[in-house]
Amino acid sequence: MSVDSKKDAIKDKTNQAVGKASGNDKQELKGKVQEAMGKAKDKVDEAVDKVAHKVNEKTDK
Repeated sequence: MSVDSKKDAIKDKTNQAVGKASGNDKQELKGKVQEAMGKAKDKVDEAVDKVAHKVNEKTDK
């Protein structure tokens, strides 16, 4: 997980907590959506890294 991903995760959890504590469903939902987007981005980054690694293995031979 990159530093930016960690920062985003903190914001996501903060939005969720503040929304839940204040009864603001919209803010809580925003945090949950941001969290899901962050997880999706991490999965894409992992896939890109795996593909790049495989390509590098093939081209190095």
